[in-house]
Amino acid sequence: MSDSKINTNAEAPPGFAGEGFFATKLSDVVGLARANSLWPLPFATSCCGIEFMATMASHYDVARFGSERMSFSPRQADMLLVMGTIAKKMAPILRQVYEQMAEPRWVISVGACACSGGIFDTYSVLQGIDKVIPVDVYVPGCPPRPEQILDGIMRLQDMVKTESVRRRSSPEYTELLASYNIK
Repeated sequence: MSDSKINTNAEAPPGFAGEGFFATKLSDVVGLARANSLWPLPFATSCCGIEFMATMASHYDVARFGSERMSFSPRQADMLLVMGTIAKKMAPILRQVYEQMAEPRWVISVGACACSGGIFDTYSVLQGIDKVIPVDVYVPGCPPRPEQILDGIMRLQDMVKTESVRRRSSPEYTELLASYNIK
């Protein structure tokens, strides 16, 4: 057994490697595949959506992270990006979109408004989307720069790579969803 690395675009999971031989755990391979093929569903309502459009353009190119395929159907997405001000009347729709996504699913809250209500501390604005759905990564800013959005995606990728294949059926995860009244 040697400690040589295999030249690939993504770093190989830890395992045994040698001449014509590579072995690792199935959960590491599944995590690597999931992390490098996240299909985003943009839920954009304000200026943060414009910054996300810049992130999709050629200068920043989110395609290099395997996320170039925008999905506008919740059933075909696994990464929900909530960007901008969310009114309390929109909260049930946001929750419905989240519930329609297949497991495993992840959520990135982009911008001050989605994270905490931003400057809109009023009766009609939801003071953070974590009041309605669980959030995995927060991207602060008003609006956040495309580099920050890319950093949020990379942080989510790191989390997905190390996530257990069975985490979604664990009692802790079931309890988290139950705290949001999600089955």
